[in-house]
Amino acid sequence: MTDNYVFSLPIAVRDYELDSEGIVNNAVYLHYFEHTRHAFCVERGFPFAQMAAEGIIPVVNRIEVDYRVPLRSGDVVDSKLRVDLRGVRFVFSQDLYLSGTDTLVAKAVVSVVAIENGRLSRGERFKPYLLQ
Repeated sequence: MTDNYVFSLPIAVRDYELDSEGIVNNAVYLHYFEHTRHAFCVERGFPFAQMAAEGIIPVVNRIEVDYRVPLRSGDVVDSKLRVDLRGVRFVFSQDLYLSGTDTLVAKAVVSVVAIENGRLSRGERFKPYLLQ
């Protein structure tokens, strides 16, 4: 487990997220990653409702996921992230670990751009919150 994460959130698997094989459906992991980014923004003091009120819309423009270990009913994951700025993109490196272990369940790289008042921006208003 790497220690340079800036945020961590426990997430419990819910039974309705399971597919016919009894494992979490692959699309659900995208929800876990998104939920973590939203909670991160709230913790940093810039929730999505405030962004919208200020004319800022964060948009995922690329996501890459590597699935390692299937999740099942009763599992809990520690969803961790770090964020870097690359040009106009905020790149979130996100990892899911079985809670309390170093077992990597899935990892994602999520690229987000900022649309401000209808135009692509450099995310200047995001930087103070996301890159503390």
